[in-house]
Amino acid sequence: MAFRIDLTLDCADPTRLAEFWKLALGYVDEPPPAPFATREEWLQQFDLSEDDAEDGAWLCDPAGAGPRLFLQQVREPKVAKNRLHLDVRVTGQDSAGDRWAVITRTVGRLAAAGATVLREVQDHHVVMADPEGHEFCVC
Repeated sequence: MAFRIDLTLDCADPTRLAEFWKLALGYVDEPPPAPFATREEWLQQFDLSEDDAEDGAWLCDPAGAGPRLFLQQVREPKVAKNRLHLDVRVTGQDSAGDRWAVITRTVGRLAAAGATVLREVQDHHVVMADPEGHEFCVC
């Protein structure tokens, strides 16, 4: 039996980080589970404190191919390197057939959205950090 996976990122500001990851992955806000009309309505069924009710963001691949991404607010800051990171795999080539050019353009777009370039492996991949420091690669 195959299982689907979800990815959860601990973060300080789920709403802000969700905007970055929607841009990076082409994801959208995940609709609430049926039969609920809103995420808030869905959350009301759980015994959450008022403070916990607004501290997450749920994203999904609109094509249904990629894993769901849950951004969960936590109080403690990120203090060490990720033990798991995401690879953002670009597709296609530019008009000259240069995949590295597509990677470079993607890196520029993500840097403009708040990511930081950490390291570049020429003609292969670029290691970046999202606005809260989660490492990922563009390849």
